Amino acid sequence: MSPLVLAIFGTLFVIAAILVLIFLAIVSRYFWLWIQAIMTGADVGLGDLIGMMFRRVDARMIVRSKIMAVAAGIDDPDLTTKALEAHYLSRGNVPQVIRALIAARKSRQINLSFQKAAAIDLAGRDVLDAVQTSVYPKVIDCPPRNSVNPFLDAIAKDGIQLMVKARVTVRANLAQLIGGATEETIIARVGQGIVSAIGSAESHKIVLENPDVISKAVLASRLDDQTAFEIVSIDIADIDVGENIGARLQADRAEADTRVARARAEGRRAEAVAIEQEMFAKIEESRAAVVASEASVPFAIADALKDGKMKVMDYYKLKNITADTEMRQSIAGTSTTGPSNAPQTRPTN
Repeated sequence: MSPLVLAIFGTLFVIAAILVLIFLAIVSRYFWLWIQAIMTGADVGLGDLIGMMFRRVDARMIVRSKIMAVAAGIDDPDLTTKALEAHYLSRGNVPQVIRALIAARKSRQINLSFQKAAAIDLAGRDVLDAVQTSVYPKVIDCPPRNSVNPFLDAIAKDGIQLMVKARVTVRANLAQLIGGATEETIIARVGQGIVSAIGSAESHKIVLENPDVISKAVLASRLDDQTAFEIVSIDIADIDVGENIGARLQADRAEADTRVARARAEGRRAEAVAIEQEMFAKIEESRAAVVASEASVPFAIADALKDGKMKVMDYYKLKNITADTEMRQSIAGTSTTGPSNAPQTRPTN
């Protein structure tokens, strides 16, 4: 045999040996997982395990999840190795989904399929917590414990403020878990219902005597529609009497009415002052007119003397009469220029 043929056979033998070693390394890596799958009936072949390595899938997680499902007796045709790999590659939590399926089966009350559980998990919801909440209802405080206001404030028709704290027992509704509203919506709706129920009460005493009126009114409103939960019960944990808001509002209204009346009175007073000032202005205007008319009298007398319509003696008689009138007015105290407290005596002839 020529050296070239020997070299070729030697090279092929080395390559075959390397491939065998690689195969043995891969088999040894997944051998015990494969044995576990065979012994538990998980139906995961060696080829599936090798394929998971190339698809970058955590084979240990898939095999253990499949073993848990088989051991729990979950008989779902959709629960296959390929489905688990697909859910893993979709960044889903495979062990959480399997635990949720096991919890649903153990409860004997919930019919949950793998496809539904996987959809809930991919939607961002904790599917295991949802199943547990569906089996064992949980209590939600309304308002929440970390709320700024620890009570719900509501006012009855008689104006009395009531401060209420409620506890809502809810059960997860798996049928509406995808797209359904969360706990915040439940809390908001229950708070709105409590405020509305108290506001419809004729007196706060009715609510204090029978707090069940609030619970019944709120439950009758179907507040859990389009939510991820089903309201089991609403219990009034605490109820206290606050301020008399009605009386305070009436007092504020009376104070506001008083301020309005004062403002209107002040407006009328200002209007009267303005009218008074206007009348003073008219008086001064009339006085100015009188002064202007009196100023024209000397001119008229001069024209009369000039035209001969009035004689000089007539002018002097007019002057004497004017002087006598001014003297009488000064003595009587009626002159505008004289003192106002002049004695009221008449001169003797």
